[in-house]
Amino acid sequence: MSTKAGTRTGKGFEAKRGKSILGASMGDCVHVAGVLNFLRLAESQGYSTEFAGTAVSPEELAALAKRKRPDYLAVGYRLDPEGARHLIRRLKSALSAKDAAPLLLFGGTPPVAEVAKEEGGFDAVFSGKEDIDEIIAYLRGKPVLRDIPRYPDTLGQRIQWKEPYPILRHHFGLPSVERTAEGIRQIAEAGVLDVISLGPDQNAQERFFHPEEMDHDQDGAGGTAIRSREDFEKLYAASRTGNHPLMRCYSGTRNVIRFARLLAETIKNAWAAIPLTWYNVLDGRGPRSVVRSIAEGQEAMAWHASKGIPVEVNESHHWSLRDAPDVVAVAAAYLAAYNAKKAGVGEYVAQFMFNTPPGTSPAMDLGKMLAKAGLIDSLAGEDFRVYRQVRAGLASFPIDLDQAKGHLALSTTVSMALRPHILHVVGYCEADHIAGPAEVIESCRIARGAIRSCLQGMPDMAQDDSVVARRDVLMRDARVLLDGIAEVHRLLLSGVIPVDRRAGYLEVGPDPFTDPVTLATAIGLGLLDAPHLKGNPSACGEVVTAIVDGACVAVDPVTRNPVPEDVRVERILDVFKKRRAVEAR
Repeated sequence: MSTKAGTRTGKGFEAKRGKSILGASMGDCVHVAGVLNFLRLAESQGYSTEFAGTAVSPEELAALAKRKRPDYLAVGYRLDPEGARHLIRRLKSALSAKDAAPLLLFGGTPPVAEVAKEEGGFDAVFSGKEDIDEIIAYLRGKPVLRDIPRYPDTLGQRIQWKEPYPILRHHFGLPSVERTAEGIRQIAEAGVLDVISLGPDQNAQERFFHPEEMDHDQDGAGGTAIRSREDFEKLYAASRTGNHPLMRCYSGTRNVIRFARLLAETIKNAWAAIPLTWYNVLDGRGPRSVVRSIAEGQEAMAWHASKGIPVEVNESHHWSLRDAPDVVAVAAAYLAAYNAKKAGVGEYVAQFMFNTPPGTSPAMDLGKMLAKAGLIDSLAGEDFRVYRQVRAGLASFPIDLDQAKGHLALSTTVSMALRPHILHVVGYCEADHIAGPAEVIESCRIARGAIRSCLQGMPDMAQDDSVVARRDVLMRDARVLLDGIAEVHRLLLSGVIPVDRRAGYLEVGPDPFTDPVTLATAIGLGLLDAPHLKGNPSACGEVVTAIVDGACVAVDPVTRNPVPEDVRVERILDVFKKRRAVEAR
């Protein structure tokens, strides 16, 4: 996008005189898509717009401008560059003769746009190469030129600035700090990504403050070998160019608060990602017990809340990654948000991972995500703002790169039905290899194209009958499961279910949904369960699941018939309820 000299100040573009736009394609040009798309975008930003038609002569445009007195006259022309030059000169002459002086906007193919720039007189020239951020920023009268880097630097501000488009996040981390820093610089310069999510290797996540315990044969395994405060500062400095993306990083799995403080001080962590029941003996990412990790996660949430840092709780999708029934994932999503709110978090990032487990149909997937959103939104209020973050599941990506690009576009399209604030882009190549900077940039552009198409007017998939039915079933069943967890709490308080004293936390807290003992016990009993946990001494692992009509449900291990959630919960708790009845006699 090119802008006319004299329309910038130290604060960016000057405030515009008004918010009315008259648009048309000029001369013999009958191509209207560009003009109409621009007018739609302007309407979304509060402008009143009018389309004057196709193939309108410069003289007719001048007469319309005189009569209708728009603040802006937006003209499109996509034919011959030299033809455009003559038409532009005629338009200027006709406007002068009519004493009409709207601010002029021009859109055309790159060669035609170059002619418009040469002729001058336009407040902005669009060639079709512009990022949507630049166009929105122009319409809002905000700075977008690369020499005026005034991009919002907090999550909430960035989301508000980008609306109605979601901001984009992408994971990035090559084995070495040097290669990662150079990649970050390239990504920032491309201006297509709003949030770079650093991925440190396991040595950094677990042993950053204990370098003597590191296994250096694993340096760079699964992420960047970040070993010092200076490494984090170097990576952040590399991002201070282009569109100045926000930065964030995965949380530590040990010395959690100390690591959180480091991230806040070095990369201005845009939001924290904190596990509730994971990153411990359940998934092998650390030696902590489930009870201890829950308590430490709650402590980390409260610490970030005290610093005003938004929080994401990495919980629900970890159950689906292990083939848990959909209802477990939905209930876990509510528990994650509930714990964040109780910890005092004011801005909450709710992650919705689609395509997980593999085999889930788009309709059943969307129904599951809407059920999660419905329960989470019941907690929202002035003191608990919820940002919806959607993403595709990595395991769903084909290895064939062309097919993977199509899958990324489709998953983005389906997930847009959730009206997300954040789109976590998964690199199309990641089923085959780690994404480099070029592939991150290309993946973001694919996602942006899908988003742009969705916002031009898509049928509302969230209103599909099968989607609504699945949403309602899961919300009902999740409440059954949550009631079951509350019953575990009552049984613990009454002593019917013994507290596992090996965990080190002997007191049962007053709230069943935040009490570490209750939640850990619910996992041990199998209320919160997944097939992949079989054999884990801290879990149950006895649930059997299958994809039935596109949904992941608990099934009877013998008959393979679906087991209703109320029946599943009752079977698990029945033995303890009978014990309590006997003791009450």
